[in-house]
Amino acid sequence: MYNFTFYTPTKIHFGKDQISHLAELKESGSKALLVYGGGSIKRSGLYDKVMEILGEAGVAVVELPGVEPNPRIETVRKGAEMCKNEGIDMILAVGGGSTIDASKVIAGAACYDGDAWDLVEDPSKVKAALPLYTVLTLSATGSEMDAVAVISDMSRNLKQATESEYFLPKMSVLDPSYTCSVSARQTSSGTADMMSHVMENYFSAVEGAEIQEQFAEGILRTCVKYGPVALAEPDNYEARANLMWAASHAINGLCGCGISPGWGMHAMEHELSAFYDITHGEGLAILTPVWMEYVLGGKAASAPAGSELHEKVVAKFARYGRNVFGLDPLKEQADEEVAKMAIECLRKFFFETMHIPANMRVVGIEDEENFEIMAQKASGGGARWFVPLTKEDVVEIFRAAK
Repeated sequence: MYNFTFYTPTKIHFGKDQISHLAELKESGSKALLVYGGGSIKRSGLYDKVMEILGEAGVAVVELPGVEPNPRIETVRKGAEMCKNEGIDMILAVGGGSTIDASKVIAGAACYDGDAWDLVEDPSKVKAALPLYTVLTLSATGSEMDAVAVISDMSRNLKQATESEYFLPKMSVLDPSYTCSVSARQTSSGTADMMSHVMENYFSAVEGAEIQEQFAEGILRTCVKYGPVALAEPDNYEARANLMWAASHAINGLCGCGISPGWGMHAMEHELSAFYDITHGEGLAILTPVWMEYVLGGKAASAPAGSELHEKVVAKFARYGRNVFGLDPLKEQADEEVAKMAIECLRKFFFETMHIPANMRVVGIEDEENFEIMAQKASGGGARWFVPLTKEDVVEIFRAAK
């Protein structure tokens, strides 16, 4: 296990009716930028409740609606300009990960004289940010409890992550009941997203991090158990609560301390979203079993069948199958067979149980014309892979997922 620093200062108010804590915004000033996506928070009545609490607390509100599912840099620029022109003291993001991600970079850009995209390309330029508060309405990205934001510039087919301690929310309200109205598709893709966050940490070649591995396995089992329940019973509070807390811990650093997380799947999916604007969780679900099958088959140039790294892949995938899906509890089967079964279990969970699109064609990706440039960017973007992949490897994975 490597040395690490673990830092999660966000105050979490979890459970029913915890939205009353929004009155605490007055500690940061008297004027807030309220950032949200579509009209769902108005239809649900959440918008009215937020406005009531802030009004009683003496906090004036300026609104920025319309944040996109893959938040655009144009929206971030608009929000930052509003903060500067309106004398905004703090930001309140009400929504899912996209809304919170946009708000993080808005908070930094409001305290920066240059263009907001500078902070995406070079987070070291973030020297200050407005205080950020969040009310979560979708369990998926874990953005309510981490320092990362992902922003898109679709004019250049760019989707890029940025990270700064200044982006950490000051406070987040997590009321699982706000996620009960989330659509089946959002529930499924959100579950896939949080599972991918865990697996990016879990599939590591670093040894001796048993507690992190068991944290990861526990979160994955929670997703496998409660994802289908939330689909079948959208108002099931227990299911929504467990998924919400799983999403936060999937990416707040708990599973990744000391093990050098990979983020290779995210590097590949970000290219899919940047070129084709698909749903992030669906892209991850489509790619992950294909990637697992590719590296387990010894097709990666860095880990051919029989190599030391390939044997680590086999052993880790087998452990995943046994400890997440309960396969081969008596350990009577060979690791490679259990590893293959684990991949099939994941496919069935994503595509049959959670009804996520099974390949790129289903989400409208018919051509391969962008695969070469996408693979070049994904393989050369600095991601740390469990199994290092070349551009050619990534192209083959894209093709197999098509």
